[in-house]
Amino acid sequence: MKNPIVNHKPERPLRFGVLALSLAGVAALVALIPPPTVSAQKREPPDPETIAARNKTEAELASVAIIDRKLMVPMSDGKRMATDVYRPKDTSKKYPAIFVRTPYNFNYWDVKLGAPRDMANELDAVKRGYAYVVMNERGHFFSEGQYDILGAPLSDGSDAISWIAKQPWSNGKVGTIGCSSTAEWQMAVAALGNPAFTTMIPQGFGAGVGRVAPYFEQGNWYRGGAVQMLFIAWLYGEQNQLRPMFPPNMSQQDLVTASKAFDLAPQLPYVDWSVALRHLPEMDIIKAVGGPNGIFADRMEVSTGGAMIKRTPNDPAWYRGGLWHDDKPINIPGFWFMSWYDVSVGPNLAAYNHVRKTARPEIADQQYAIIAPTLHCGYKRATENTVVGERSVGDARLDYTNLTYGWFDHFLKGEDNGVLTKMPKVRYYTMGSNKWQSSETWPPAGAQPLKFFLTSGGKANSLTGDGALVPAVPVQDAPDRFAYDPANPVPSYGGNVCCTGNAVSGGAFDQRRMEARNDILVYSTEPLKEGLEVSGPIEVTLYVDSDAKDTDFTAKLIDVYPDGTAYNLDETIQRMRYRDGYDRPLAWMQSGKVYKVTLSPMTTSNYFDRGHRIRLEISSSNFPRFDRNLNTGGNNYDEASGVVARNGVHHSSQYPSQVSLTVVRH
Repeated sequence: MKNPIVNHKPERPLRFGVLALSLAGVAALVALIPPPTVSAQKREPPDPETIAARNKTEAELASVAIIDRKLMVPMSDGKRMATDVYRPKDTSKKYPAIFVRTPYNFNYWDVKLGAPRDMANELDAVKRGYAYVVMNERGHFFSEGQYDILGAPLSDGSDAISWIAKQPWSNGKVGTIGCSSTAEWQMAVAALGNPAFTTMIPQGFGAGVGRVAPYFEQGNWYRGGAVQMLFIAWLYGEQNQLRPMFPPNMSQQDLVTASKAFDLAPQLPYVDWSVALRHLPEMDIIKAVGGPNGIFADRMEVSTGGAMIKRTPNDPAWYRGGLWHDDKPINIPGFWFMSWYDVSVGPNLAAYNHVRKTARPEIADQQYAIIAPTLHCGYKRATENTVVGERSVGDARLDYTNLTYGWFDHFLKGEDNGVLTKMPKVRYYTMGSNKWQSSETWPPAGAQPLKFFLTSGGKANSLTGDGALVPAVPVQDAPDRFAYDPANPVPSYGGNVCCTGNAVSGGAFDQRRMEARNDILVYSTEPLKEGLEVSGPIEVTLYVDSDAKDTDFTAKLIDVYPDGTAYNLDETIQRMRYRDGYDRPLAWMQSGKVYKVTLSPMTTSNYFDRGHRIRLEISSSNFPRFDRNLNTGGNNYDEASGVVARNGVHHSSQYPSQVSLTVVRH
């Protein structure tokens, strides 16, 4: 089910196109636009039931709300952002505002259907006594200016909140909500300290988290210094720097009329991303599929300068845009939503914990979190039997609507509804035992590290190898070796992903089909004699060697059932050139030397039942979840070929390769 009052990044990337033209003079043509039902363009017959339902909702909304659509709200630099406002008809009162700012299409008219868009979110908010304000980010749809990820300049979000607070119908309090790109801007804007910004409910917000210890991902662009390729597929449909626009002197009414024929949504051709993401050099992937120029690979006249793929993890450009970093204090109440199979649950939890530690004491005490066992923005898609990938995780439903409105009622209306005393600080879902649990902290109080050490007879390759996880450090070193060929990388299979189209399906899948490969090292415990809850960070430290100047090492944590089914829980990667830190000189490898590397942490909440095994996979690729290291020591993004790296993992008293789990004992 779609999450009320939440816009979210789609499971498939938007198949948008770009029109390099102007709509100059369109105001004069509006009168000539035929009604949608008489359109000369061929399309599928409309669905009568959907149209009837949409019209009914729109009629009810019109009966209870003052509707103000296609307002063009000026920002501090004069550019105007397209905005719709819905508020209760009783003008004797002032109302708090729920503000949704998004790069996605919220045009009130569904031009393909020939009927209103689903206005259930707006209707629900108005009936509950709120103004509902939705605005398109700069450079998208009817909004003016040039697009940069997270809607830079950062001032746009604060300008919009100030504008809302100054409206005659406003009580001066603004709360934000949204998932994915509709959430990711909220933290950095909250750090600006706008007095009208009262509270936020960010959901699936990892791409807004820049740098927060121990993560240095710059908005999920990286993991361990490797590029997360989801943004290539996503930006294909978002970096629409060439697009049609209406004349700046067009009246509000003409814009409303025009929006019944034009929603300005681009329609790019379909791309098979399972093939397209293999293109080299990486910087030309969007170009190779006929996509537009834009911030991914090209210099652009935006605050960050564009050319994102050419940046390093500590490039100054990452600090000029809309990302939140751990030097930006947040001092408003926050209700943070995360999910275990999202692309960024680790950085999300680190951000939540950082705010709890650094905010003013009274605000630190007003930070709450929910962690669901779903895919990106999939909270309301949980069912009585929630299946994530192939794994059933039980009944993971929550009444999100009442939770979020209870929060807003308290902070925006001042209602003494006891919402803060009724909820735990952290509500998290434990897979395996399939239940919601509560804690006042993350990780839960009393959680302790539990270490397992890697060992083998030197042949941990594949599921049929002799790799094991053991509680004691092995004495003798029998390193496991494999060849990593970037021309034949380990395919991503399931995982904690988003937005890669048909290239990767997210969630838990039986990994045994992958573990047949010799370039995957497999280490498993003996069957557990008693159940074990792992809730918190998982840290992998390896001692490795390579004959390449630079290469990657990957890890994947797996729950192995008694019948052998092996479900992935989380995964990570580390590019070796960044093993000493992302703001330090690059660290190249020399053949014959052994190096210690601690991978970017994983995290989960999973109950390994009695008889299950804990498994760790180690390899050097997980593609296209992460981009391939071509092993040359070059830029990687501008290279068309790579070399094979012969990599080794050591395990002994001298080289104690290990995985540290966070265990909760009840």
